[in-house]
Amino acid sequence: MRTSSKTPLFVAVAAAALIAGTVGVFVGNAINGPDAAPEAAKPAAGPRTLTIDNARIAAAGIQVFTPTAGALSTEVAAPGIVTSPPDAVAVLDARAAGSVSRITKRLGDPVRVGETLALIASRDASTMAADRATAAAKAQAARQAFAREQRLFDAKITARQDLEAAQAEVASAEAELRRASNAIAASHVSGDGRSIAVTSPISGRITAAPAVLGAYVEAGAELFRVADAIRIEVQAAIPPADAVRVSPGDRALVETGTGTINGIVRSVTPALDPETRAATAVLQLSGLVQPGQSVRVRIMTRAATGAGRFVVPSEAVQSVDGRDVVFVRTATGFVVRPVTVAARSDANAELAAGLKAGETLATKGAFLLKAELSKGEEEE
Repeated sequence: MRTSSKTPLFVAVAAAALIAGTVGVFVGNAINGPDAAPEAAKPAAGPRTLTIDNARIAAAGIQVFTPTAGALSTEVAAPGIVTSPPDAVAVLDARAAGSVSRITKRLGDPVRVGETLALIASRDASTMAADRATAAAKAQAARQAFAREQRLFDAKITARQDLEAAQAEVASAEAELRRASNAIAASHVSGDGRSIAVTSPISGRITAAPAVLGAYVEAGAELFRVADAIRIEVQAAIPPADAVRVSPGDRALVETGTGTINGIVRSVTPALDPETRAATAVLQLSGLVQPGQSVRVRIMTRAATGAGRFVVPSEAVQSVDGRDVVFVRTATGFVVRPVTVAARSDANAELAAGLKAGETLATKGAFLLKAELSKGEEEE
């Protein structure tokens, strides 16, 4: 009797469980629908980008540059000094002694070829003007005398030697006139014959202006110095052991206090400087720097180019989510680009993959872009 009483209880419990399960299935179908499927996988995320305009980039002090192909193992580093080519600097001196009567340009002002920077009131100007006037009068008198002799000779009144003498006088007088006129032109004597103009033979900016209004200056005294800021070069002191690896056409990076500028080796001196015992490599630049500025030069020798590798400043490489990345400049800001670092030095990193030729990336201030990237992702 005891056994038979337990059997109906077991059957009732099983039936209740079955009903509950069935109800659960119907309830689940009612909520999710009969065709409910597992959640679809999210599509892979695209490259991470930062939208930032030029004004914010400049305000944050972020600098960019375009690296050239190269490798650390074939890089030559050397100190350098920014200079101007001989034909890109002009020293304007006083062509004659006198007092500075007018100054039209000041330090830092731009000037054009042939533009007057100052006037010097000089007795020499008056003397040269008088000499030209005298020479012009003598030349005119000689030409008139020759014309008379020519008529007399044609009339068979005078001898040929008289005609030839008059012709020689004309040649001598005209030569003296040319000399006086050339002296006027070379000294830039004003039209009134009282002043000498100080003019610039090149276009550029005034980098030195020792001229003082009213001061008396001697002939040859420096009054202005003009330099063409666009036509500049860098002279780098290359150790003898490295000089044999450097050749014209090698690309270079010039590190200044405000950023990095691309350059190219124009020439390398075959002899060593007697004081520094180093060869001099002359680099042409594609950016603006000031003459006299000290820089650091990194030359990528020919063996370093064409290998698909790039040498960039170490600060350009940032770590994001445990990976080395750089921030490549785009039209609207920057895109995060994973890179492979093959080698590192104190100041540079060699990228073996991830960067394409011609791309521009952030260097100084790249860590600010990393912080902005993390901030944006946290807000999302």
